[in-house]
This record gives sequence, C-alpha cells and structure tokens, in this order.
Amino acid sequence: MGAMELDRLTPVTLITGAASPMGGACARTLARKSQGGLILVDLEEAALDAAADAIETPPERVSTLAFDVADEARWTQASGFIRAQYGRLDWAVVNAGAAHKMSITDDNLVEWKRATNFDAAQLSLRALMPLMRANAQGGAIIVTAPSPAPDLTRLVQEAAREGASGNIRVNALTRGGVDMRRDAPLFQDLERARGGARAALEDIARLNPQLARYAADDDFGRLITLLLADESPLTGATLVVDGGYTL
Repeated sequence: MGAMELDRLTPVTLITGAASPMGGACARTLARKSQGGLILVDLEEAALDAAADAIETPPERVSTLAFDVADEARWTQASGFIRAQYGRLDWAVVNAGAAHKMSITDDNLVEWKRATNFDAAQLSLRALMPLMRANAQGGAIIVTAPSPAPDLTRLVQEAAREGASGNIRVNALTRGGVDMRRDAPLFQDLERARGGARAALEDIARLNPQLARYAADDDFGRLITLLLADESPLTGATLVVDGGYTL
C-alpha cells in the first residue's frame, strides 16, 4: 500500500456494481479497511451474495442491497436503511463501468452515457453525498468508468465543488490503453488454459508489446484505496490508467 492508509478507526464503505470484476476487487481490497461496515450494491442478488461470500476477511457487518442504481426511489429506500443501520458513510466506489469500452466522440456521447450508466452515476452521487455530510469527517467517492469523456469530467468536478463544504472529495478512475474484452471467447479459452486472467494477459503481452504493462482488477482496487485515503489531496480529478481489463 505504501504510506497512505485509510486512517479512520471505523470507516463505513459502500460499493455499487459490487458483483462486477471491478466491484469484487474493490470489495476484497476495502473489506479489511471497513471496520465500521461494508455495504455492497448490485442489481443481481445471487451474484451479489457470491461477491460477499468471496471476501476472505469481511468486517463484522456486511450488508447486501440488490437494486437498480438507476432507480431514484430505490436509492431513497437504501439511504434510509444506511442511516438507520450505520448512521453515516465514509467511503464509496460508484462503478459506472460497462461490459465494453467505447471510443468517445461528439457523435456517440449519448451511447457512451447509456453504456456507462451515466444517469445512474449521477443518482448515486446525489444519494451518497448527504450520507457523507452526516459524518463530521466528510468522506470520499470514486467513480469508475470504462473510458474517459468530457461529461464524466464535468460530473466529477461539479460533485467535488458541491462536496467541498462538507469535506467530501470526489474523483474518477477510468481505463485507457488497449481494449481487452474479458468476455471474449478466445480470451476465456486462454484464461482457462493458463489458470487465470493475469496469466492469460501475460501470454498476450508476449505477442503484443502494448500489453506489456497492464493494470488488473486488484491493481485498480489498490489505486482506489489510495484515492480514498484522507491523506490524498485530490478532488475533482479524473485519472486514466492504462490496463488490459475493461472495468
């Protein structure tokens, strides 16, 4: 981890898209830091339960909330649950990732918004920031997306400005570099043959120098931990990280 650590005694963490590979990596990484509780959110209840079960060192309190984060009414219910059960929120990871990366141009910005659940990310921020204002220490939110776009940058900057008075930092982490579809049949065959996704990427990297350096899901999880730490000065920033995985 290095010098920066999550330095609160009992932080409460929420992760949306927790059943995705990225969300699962965040849950595994942040679970041991979330002594105040871990709240996992995803649409698919069975996959969400499996993600919770996969955490090797869970905190004493783990809650799973299966709902569509694009549903404002369900966010109202979830906020009420969090206030009643936890009283506040310290950290949040809003996974706005899609199943594939899109090239972003003015012509297909609407499609980017659809693919990344852009409106759902806005609703998530709107619901989470009041929960963090209930915490005297404020908090931090990371929005992940499959690729950068001007509207994502503006969303994060506006949220950061709004949250500044409550000591709430908001940043984004997006994936750049070579597009590698993890759900592609050829990649899945190689993953099975090599015994894991990282080993499969290492094989591909030997043939494609562009993939000689890449960030895997757990690497993104560690970067998110650094951005959430109280010692991190960043807010309103969008970081683009080259990687072989889609978020």
